[in-house]
Amino acid sequence: MTTYHQRVAQQKRGLIVQAATQLFLELGYDRASLARIAEEAGVSKATLFKQFPTKAALFDAIVIDSWADSDDSEVPSVGDLSAGLTTLGQRYAALLGRPGMADLFRIVIAELPRFPELAKTHFAEGKLPYFEKVQTYLVAEHDAGTADITDPQMAATQFLGMISNYLFWPRLVVPGWAVTPEQVVTVVDDAVRTMVARYDHHGKPVA
Repeated sequence: MTTYHQRVAQQKRGLIVQAATQLFLELGYDRASLARIAEEAGVSKATLFKQFPTKAALFDAIVIDSWADSDDSEVPSVGDLSAGLTTLGQRYAALLGRPGMADLFRIVIAELPRFPELAKTHFAEGKLPYFEKVQTYLVAEHDAGTADITDPQMAATQFLGMISNYLFWPRLVVPGWAVTPEQVVTVVDDAVRTMVARYDHHGKPVA
């Protein structure tokens, strides 16, 4: 494909994903047909089927797009637990703050009784890769002797939970919930300081 055709295909893909997300929210996953999604996206059914032959493939794309980390290959270098966790925490906060993230969770929660596979896809293709990145970093800090983390899975859960419990989950249940950029910085900083106080190898208290 030429650069032009690649750009057009990417634009159409974006329109399809956007239309599908909206219709999944409005009609439910089951009732939102691929033909209706193509109509709402302003593309032909042939164009949609070429990129997404099934509705499941389209939902996979929504998940992957929502969780795509611009620094996907970057795991912080070891040696400074505070700096590394700050980087990971800020990235996580940015992911959770994306406009479509709350919608994605609403789709999964609403369809869980009838389509549990959507939740499995969401976890496997969405949060799990980022969770594993944090866990990998914590293992590296432990192996380097700079952090005392015997259960990296639990530590990663604690860290991401401190961030999401304030920045994200209230958005699903509290009307009008919003946080300022300054609050985001504070939430991530507090989570980092808590982790350092708990897991720093030397056990030094955070000032």
